Amino acid sequence: MASKRQIIARGVPMGGGAQIPIQSMCSIPFSRFEDLKNQALALEKAGCDILRVSFPDEQSAEPFRALRNALSIPLVADIHYDWRLALLAMESGADKIRINPGNTDKTNLKKITDEAKARRIPIRVGVNAGSLEKDLLAKYGRPTAQALAESAQRNVELLEQFDFYDMAVSMKASHVPMMVEAYRIFAQNSPYPLHLGVTEAGTVRSGTVKSSIGIGALLLDGIGDTVRVSLTADPLEEVETAKILLRSLGLYDQGVEVISCPTCGRTTVNSIELANTVEREFRDIRAHVKVAVMGCVVNGSGEAKQADVGVTGANGEYVLFRGDKIIRHISPDKILPLLRAEVEDIAKEKTQKS
Repeated sequence: MASKRQIIARGVPMGGGAQIPIQSMCSIPFSRFEDLKNQALALEKAGCDILRVSFPDEQSAEPFRALRNALSIPLVADIHYDWRLALLAMESGADKIRINPGNTDKTNLKKITDEAKARRIPIRVGVNAGSLEKDLLAKYGRPTAQALAESAQRNVELLEQFDFYDMAVSMKASHVPMMVEAYRIFAQNSPYPLHLGVTEAGTVRSGTVKSSIGIGALLLDGIGDTVRVSLTADPLEEVETAKILLRSLGLYDQGVEVISCPTCGRTTVNSIELANTVEREFRDIRAHVKVAVMGCVVNGSGEAKQADVGVTGANGEYVLFRGDKIIRHISPDKILPLLRAEVEDIAKEKTQKS
């Protein structure tokens, strides 16, 4: 049920069967431009495909343009209430804008759509459970999935009346079942690309769980064309979590994927520490390499056969595997650099073949 219609922001397609782009948002204001630029470049390097920033005032125009020119990925301007800022953001090089059309009168909304059409800039229609229209709250009594879907459809129609169709739609809520149902309702009759996310999801732990359930449930249904994992954390965590989420669903084929066991009484090495270190320190490797980190030989060699390379504990040492072949026994203090060398070799092989 992925969208039939496709939109493109600075060369990145969304919908129409395209690979799902990962989105995130900078957390640093334009007043700290160098810090903001460094954060944006780090997100780009980490695998963020589309990046959003707040565009709160007219003073944002110049630093927005400078930031856009420093990046290779699309930069989205997040606009609230003031239609003039939407025009200014597009003049400043925005590759996409995010607005709530219901907050703008028809005359000024037409100005936005005319400018967006002239510049071929897509618009994300953003609907949120916390800002539903008063008549919908009166109709349904409270925020509901039906209210969210109806609000999204209403906002889409506001743009369609000006013959604007280059849009993506989001219906975010912090309540996962509501969010999932709203997207399912809307997706039944809409051709537009859907931007998935659980808003105000929380900290790294709770936000990851809520986002994985909500976004994952929809993607397994074939619903969704681009995603953002919203976390109260460094936005780099959002990108890494989104990559793991998509990779778990077979929708992302980059980066090191760690397969590891929960350990048991047979474990004689600190495989927990090693697994976490591999996941953290091998993030710079872009090719998709499966690495098994197991605690003992009971599961070790079997799981390692399913990975590109694996290690398992045995009598206080690690045994390094590649496929079903034992490469060598290694002491714990030497395992990390040797494992990285194997992973880099595999990544190089895969890159050359692609």
